[in-house]
Amino acid sequence: MTACSEMNWFEMKNSLLIDLRQRSRILVFILVICFVVADSAILRADTAAFDLTGPKVEVRVQREGHTLPISEVPNLQAGDRLWVHPDLPDTQSVRYLMVISFLRGSTNPPPDSWFTRVEAWTKQVHDEGVFVTVPEGAEEAVVFLAPETGGAFSTVRSAVRGKPGAFVRAAQDLEQASLDRQRLEKYLDSVREASSDPERMKARATLLARSLNIRLDQQCFDKPSAQQVPCLTQNTDQLVLDDSHSQTMVATLSSGPSSDLLVQVSATPTAGGGYYSAYVGAVVDVVRILGTAHTAQYQYIPALSLPKKDNLNLRLNYPPSFRNPKSVIVIALPLVVPAANPPMHAVDGTQVFCVNKPALVLPVDGAPLVFATELAHELVLHVETKSKSGIDLPAVPDPSRGGLVIDTKAMQSVDVEGELSGILRGVWGFRSFEGPRFRLRASSPEQWIVASKDASALIVGREDILHLQSPDACCVSAVSLRDEKGKITEARWEIAKPEELEVKVPLEKATAGAVTVVVHKLGTRQPDEIPLHTYSEAGRLDAFNIHAGDSDGVLKGTRLDQVTSLEVDGLHFVPDGLSRANQQDELKVASHEPSVSNRLQAGESILIHVALKDGRALDLNTAVEGPRPRVSILSKNVQLDASSLPSTVRLENQDELPQDGRLNFFLKTQVPENFPPTEKIEVATADGSFSVLLSEKDGNLTAQDAKTVFAVLNPMKLLGPSAFGPLKFRPIAEGGIDGDWQPLITLVRVPVLEGIRCERAAEKQCTLNGDKLFLIDAVSSDPDFSNSVTVPDGFVAAALTIPQPKGKTLYLKLRDDPAAVVTADVPVLNPQQQ
Repeated sequence: MTACSEMNWFEMKNSLLIDLRQRSRILVFILVICFVVADSAILRADTAAFDLTGPKVEVRVQREGHTLPISEVPNLQAGDRLWVHPDLPDTQSVRYLMVISFLRGSTNPPPDSWFTRVEAWTKQVHDEGVFVTVPEGAEEAVVFLAPETGGAFSTVRSAVRGKPGAFVRAAQDLEQASLDRQRLEKYLDSVREASSDPERMKARATLLARSLNIRLDQQCFDKPSAQQVPCLTQNTDQLVLDDSHSQTMVATLSSGPSSDLLVQVSATPTAGGGYYSAYVGAVVDVVRILGTAHTAQYQYIPALSLPKKDNLNLRLNYPPSFRNPKSVIVIALPLVVPAANPPMHAVDGTQVFCVNKPALVLPVDGAPLVFATELAHELVLHVETKSKSGIDLPAVPDPSRGGLVIDTKAMQSVDVEGELSGILRGVWGFRSFEGPRFRLRASSPEQWIVASKDASALIVGREDILHLQSPDACCVSAVSLRDEKGKITEARWEIAKPEELEVKVPLEKATAGAVTVVVHKLGTRQPDEIPLHTYSEAGRLDAFNIHAGDSDGVLKGTRLDQVTSLEVDGLHFVPDGLSRANQQDELKVASHEPSVSNRLQAGESILIHVALKDGRALDLNTAVEGPRPRVSILSKNVQLDASSLPSTVRLENQDELPQDGRLNFFLKTQVPENFPPTEKIEVATADGSFSVLLSEKDGNLTAQDAKTVFAVLNPMKLLGPSAFGPLKFRPIAEGGIDGDWQPLITLVRVPVLEGIRCERAAEKQCTLNGDKLFLIDAVSSDPDFSNSVTVPDGFVAAALTIPQPKGKTLYLKLRDDPAAVVTADVPVLNPQQQ
């Protein structure tokens, strides 16, 4: 501990004794500097290991006549009857006194009647356990195991009543850490199991990380197979990502995560945390809080619960001491809060699943505790059929497969066909819940439709792609090809999109003639057969289209897969992508010569010379087409809607357009010389999902003169509320000839920020209230984002815990443009305004 080597500890001790009222703040600061910064590796090992097996304690919870093991109970409520059994070995040499205590807030010490003394060494307790009832008004439940010294019960009770806040926060953080640790344990066990199949390691590890919300280091897969598992399982205290569901379960009784100096330091890379430090931060907080309750006779050590059925399955990070100060083991039971159902959702709500498939996997995410714990039980997929009762199919969470594994055996005896609907049902603790819905399909004999562009696409001598359409595409198990002689060849296939099968037909060694595509499906005895015909096709050039000023063109014809190069007036072109449309090949060719854009003039007759792979050459006469339209942007201006409420978020970047704003911009034509009245401007998102055509006819374009037009874009009206991100534009001339895409502006959706509330008791932590906070990527109190909070995916709450701002200004990174920093002036509300 170099940072403390020059400190005079004797003088420090005297100064602390002089002013006892100030000792806690000074002591916390010194402990942080000395034991966190200077010796962070020791802190991490002491707080996050929890590799010692604790004493065996069994718990069951009875509510309204129904009893569950502790592993299936996410929360307690007043009136619950707890059976607690300290199952210590018969050879136990030290007598343990068990104290069961209930808490009711950090400023309200619990009454004496909320403490239950249990002599764990007695035969009755050893054989039968004890029963306690959760009292009305309780918020936490804690179990203490202390070596009996004659005054253990009164000592523990006095400690809890004297500092209830320390044990309240310790119970909350222990619960959070236990939930996170169960996710980590499930991930580590599953990765080690997957090590027997190195070829599938990456796919399984990726699904595990998604299901359990675990950080995955993709660089591990670049290592040799033998090194991948050690790489994926190293630095375990940095693997656990924030889980909004478990945080919701724990945060019900607290205003947010602890914000004292120690926890801030524990979230830095020096202390082993950094961006992925939720688990480490909670554990460090527990150790610090329990450390404040140490006495000369007792010290309090935390125990993590990893429940398996009745057994709490305790883990300790410190070996218990039976000398002064003796160790008191602190065990947190589930919090006394309303239950929060798991926010599970389907990965793709449009996907259709075949209900005839054995061990059907339904991909889901958003609820890692469903995969890591036993809190969700009695899971079934309820399939709605013509009968009112429907069918319940057992469902088992499997994080290594990325979803719920459905046992579909019961469907074999049910006469169903066509599309069905299924909904996930289960029990979360004592309460039933419903999860996402899924589209299902029961297979039956079907007629397959061959895509029109593929009707004559089967050309012998090469592998062709065939698109087959049927609602039963999700139930396909195999595809083969049978020729006229009865020879069967297996074909590769995949589901390209809902209700469409993409089949790669191997025709390299085939001869022209009749052929049958055989489609095998789950749930049907006879396969579907599709009669087709293959063709022998000689190479043929039909047309070559190139526009003046362009460096690429399109060659049309047949067997263009044999083309190696193309020459035009001394210019060299090479293939740049083959496709098939309107029963012919279309080959895009491109030239990388700088002079290509000036050499070819509109209307000029040209002779193209095409070289083939077999050494032959084909010639074609054609003409250069007119140039494509081209425009340049002169200026642009973002105008806010005066009728809407003023936004607290200020977009200072001129290249950002708020969704409810309006973009005014001037364009000048370059080709042709004057801007034609029939020419349009297409504006689209980067991926082309949303687009609109601006035209003079629709009033979006207004001519300033013959060369310049004024364009107006109202994104909310013309692109809709879901469009966001970089926008691009291009001109489109009459006849559909389009120009090149150019960047326009970045469209961002802006959240509504209502106010900041800072509790007096919460140091350096506040709550930001508003609407659509999921549009925020990160919030900081400074422009450098050195003290920031990242908003997790799927955040639906109307309040977000943030660092205390310096004044009214917050710094934001919006999800639609995370590279830019924007500011927001948000009113700060004092506690009386809440």
